[in-house]
Amino acid sequence: MNLANKLTVSRMIMIPLFLILLLAPFKIGVIGYGNYQLPVAHLYAALIFILASFTDWLDGQIARRRHLVSNFGKLMDPLADKLLVMSAFVAFVGLGSMPSWMVIVILAREFAITGLRQIAVEEGSVIAASKIAKWKTFSQMVAIILYLLHNIPFGAEGFPLDLIILWIAVMLTIVSGFDYFYKNRAIVFRSK
Repeated sequence: MNLANKLTVSRMIMIPLFLILLLAPFKIGVIGYGNYQLPVAHLYAALIFILASFTDWLDGQIARRRHLVSNFGKLMDPLADKLLVMSAFVAFVGLGSMPSWMVIVILAREFAITGLRQIAVEEGSVIAASKIAKWKTFSQMVAIILYLLHNIPFGAEGFPLDLIILWIAVMLTIVSGFDYFYKNRAIVFRSK
């Protein structure tokens, strides 16, 4: 269990804590900003999400620089990332603060690309993350953070930055999904 893998495991441990703070009805205070109210528990959930997102970047940097790439990391790092992001999106739907159809589009793309990657592995190929997919992930994480913070301070000014970034994330999700399938169409349509 090297340092990069320990960071991946720590990210997975943070997911339940993040969800408890987001979903449990804690009455530990509220921060007011104009007409907006931010539950302190949601602020803590945002801090945990930001920390977990940072470990995603950090474990990759450590693994590459120290040559600590392992099968455990190859399996668990992307799984931890998807669990973190998808659990946040599903929780927001449950809270009624995010449009469910947008989350369904994001989830469907993730399942489809995971399936495509599995087919590629069986064919002896590896599908690396594209630049557009990295921007997709970044936009999703920014949208989640804005939703966790109840769009403060932008919402107080009437500017729906959280929804705008979510729309960008959905568009990048769709475009990156088509991009993956187009670039790997030979794998998809190959018959044995």
